[in-house]
Amino acid sequence: MFGLEGKAAVYVEAAIGSLLIVAGGLVLMRIILGLTKKALTRSTLDGAMYKFVLNVLKAVLGVVLIVVLLGYLKVPTAPLITVLGAGGAAIALALKDSLGNIAGGLIILANKPFKKGDVIDVAGTEGIVDSIDLLVTTLKTFDNKVVTVPNGSITNSVIVNYSAEKIRRVDCVFGISYDADIAKAKDVLLAVAASCTDVIKDPPPICGVADHAASAVTLDLKVWCKTDRYYDVRYYLEEQVKKAFDEAEITIPYPQMDVRVIK
Repeated sequence: MFGLEGKAAVYVEAAIGSLLIVAGGLVLMRIILGLTKKALTRSTLDGAMYKFVLNVLKAVLGVVLIVVLLGYLKVPTAPLITVLGAGGAAIALALKDSLGNIAGGLIILANKPFKKGDVIDVAGTEGIVDSIDLLVTTLKTFDNKVVTVPNGSITNSVIVNYSAEKIRRVDCVFGISYDADIAKAKDVLLAVAASCTDVIKDPPPICGVADHAASAVTLDLKVWCKTDRYYDVRYYLEEQVKKAFDEAEITIPYPQMDVRVIK
């Protein structure tokens, strides 16, 4: 009788102790996660980055709590740790590509080669960055297609970020007839550039002969503008130069071929 009562007291004590350990552990986890979240929020890390850190920390603290609880209950933890290690190795081997993408996501979030809203060209795709997750980065193309690029591919590719700088150069190429006055054509191009309010005056626009092509003399017009006005400036120049050349009677030639007939 007393033996049963003694065992019951031991079980009750173990249950109460377990509840206290779990309750205390959960409270401690909440405090640690709260402090970590505040520290990460004040840092320069991307939001997706600190969410990942919090999730990993939460999982680690959960495992520690289980190990402590099992130790209190005098349950051997060595087999559990061995199983967890073997399971982790097996999962890592099975998900090596996904883990590579996660590593790529962490590299992107840490190095910040681009951010949401930037226009980039990566892995053969050009578009606006819509979201950066741990596995993939989502782009929206200019014709409103949604393209998902694995982060592992991004970190192994050349990334062109068109939005990284505040200003960007617009390069336009125009062809004129070999009979046209080059100096006059250059004046027309520079006048059109000066008429565009989005063109920056410093650095100044430049214009010059770029090539003697088969049917035309090729002139370059290079101007600077704010990055977000790039396409507006480009389309303005292409349209207005055509009109200005027509008014100045500067011919934009079609492809030509001289044919000689030998009798």
